[in-house]
Amino acid sequence: MAGKLFRLFLLLLVLAVGLAGGAAYWGFTKFHEPGSAAAPTTLVIDQGMGVQAIADKLAAAGVIRSPLIFAAGARVYAEGRPLQAGEYEFPARSSMRQVMQQMIDGATIVRRLTIPEGLTSAEIVALVAAAPGLEGALPSAVPADGTLLPETYFYSKGDTRAQILARMEKAMADTLAELWAARDEAVTLKTPEEAVTLASIVEKETGVAAERPRVASVFFNRLDRGMPLQSDPTVIYALTDGKAPLNRSLTRADLQLADPYNTYGNAGLPPGPIANPGRASLAAVLHPDSTKDLYFVADGTGGHAFAETLEEHNRNVAAWRKLQNQQTQSQ
Repeated sequence: MAGKLFRLFLLLLVLAVGLAGGAAYWGFTKFHEPGSAAAPTTLVIDQGMGVQAIADKLAAAGVIRSPLIFAAGARVYAEGRPLQAGEYEFPARSSMRQVMQQMIDGATIVRRLTIPEGLTSAEIVALVAAAPGLEGALPSAVPADGTLLPETYFYSKGDTRAQILARMEKAMADTLAELWAARDEAVTLKTPEEAVTLASIVEKETGVAAERPRVASVFFNRLDRGMPLQSDPTVIYALTDGKAPLNRSLTRADLQLADPYNTYGNAGLPPGPIANPGRASLAAVLHPDSTKDLYFVADGTGGHAFAETLEEHNRNVAAWRKLQNQQTQSQ
């Protein structure tokens, strides 16, 4: 009798082990097989969600089939590594193992915010305010012009607006320190801040990258001779305080405006930057071309015609006005 009971026990034990092994193999297969989502799925996993809550949310969104298998598989295969919060795009047909690994790696959606060169800080703050996915309030005060570096910034949903602006400020400080240390010995600027101020004027004067060192040379030549810079963008800044575009042409009265930023009425550099220059314009004023140019005017191609003498400059101006008149008549 005892022998029969022992054999029955062994049989039941074998069956139990077999069933457990079969269930484990079935679960393993399901955890690794392609998922059911026919298209990529975007989903936000909130901070503080546990494995089971994450599994339920993934199943509700159709990313996985079984929250029970996902939760069990994550506890086995994650090996104690957390599933990270964030905004994810799970590819179509992702297996539960792939979904788990993506969340362990924190491979969230990366967004980008491109800041064009030459914007004022007020304009940059407006772009940051409108950027999707950023959170939090903006600083109470707009950063000073010339303190934010224009470039492309990558961020994830949940990053704050204050963090992005702080990154821009650090990027400008780091870039300026690097370029200032390597400036040409002949550069007569006294401080990095003066370099930013002049670079902001160069930035607003030309959008042609190859021209920037030559435009910078014109301003250096004028500074060396004690001539006013006579830069239209500085007058526009004086009129608008850098808060909005002027949306009209400058007048003779504008050029006579009594304002420290008006470089027609004041010699030397203005009190500060009129925009946020990019790296190329900063490099241009710290490594300017060596020329005798004192003047430049638009040439109709998007670039400028440069001149060493007023006589030559007047001919360039006449050519530009003639081209403008032809363009007006043809419209």
